Amino acid sequence: MTQNNLQTLLEDAQQAGIFHLPESGRPAVRLAAAAAGFACFEVDLGHADQIGSALAQLGYELEFPDWYGRNFDALKDCLTDFSWHEAPGYVLIVSGAETLQAEDPAAFQSLNEVFVAAIQEWREQGYPLWIFYDLRADGFSVLPTLA
Repeated sequence: MTQNNLQTLLEDAQQAGIFHLPESGRPAVRLAAAAAGFACFEVDLGHADQIGSALAQLGYELEFPDWYGRNFDALKDCLTDFSWHEAPGYVLIVSGAETLQAEDPAAFQSLNEVFVAAIQEWREQGYPLWIFYDLRADGFSVLPTLA
């Protein structure tokens, strides 16, 4: 996929979702997001074996406001209102999520449900929100891969 094609894809809110992104694809996604003027965040959840630490890390890396409550409701509120970091679209690259997925699969599923809800809200407004997991190829087999 060329850089222009990737940028065009990222700009399409209807295509946005949760995808597997091999580490080798990170530079291309970063460049395409920057070219589109998107906010691009990277979060390392490698030390988060419980949802509380994962939510705290997300809040820190995404620069959430002080009122962020480190729970699923607050996460959704912040993911659907980036008024402190306005952009025409958003990209979130999450690495190290295997630990949380293995230690607390129910919380990992809930986290992804929040991501899906936020993606849908932005989609309805015509803005893309992309979530990319940098998991091992076998880490989350149901995710489509964006290469």
